[in-house]
Amino acid sequence: MHVSKFEEKVATYETALGKVDQNGDKELLRKVTKGLGPSIYNNDSNRVACSDKTELQRVVDNFCMKKLGMTDKEKAMDAVQSVCKKYTERSKHRAVFYYLLVKELGMESHYA
Repeated sequence: MHVSKFEEKVATYETALGKVDQNGDKELLRKVTKGLGPSIYNNDSNRVACSDKTELQRVVDNFCMKKLGMTDKEKAMDAVQSVCKKYTERSKHRAVFYYLLVKELGMESHYA
């Protein structure tokens, strides 16, 4: 059976998530991944670098503020920093990072 590229990505992300959250919500991960659109197929844009302050600000601005509709930039950045501490893999998948961020912020209902 042929597995779609999307399904391959989701399987990769599920494996990565398992290292951080054994009881991860696979359905939520799938929704977050789908929400990222074609960027998951680009090797540069499908990673998050916690060492890059500009990138972390972009996550706050584009994901927390625009996508999730947050208004508290400080709370958003605190959550991003918290996920950086939790998700210790050197190479962080954006879908997994955003999933953890949604969980950290308690905003799962955004994907309901």
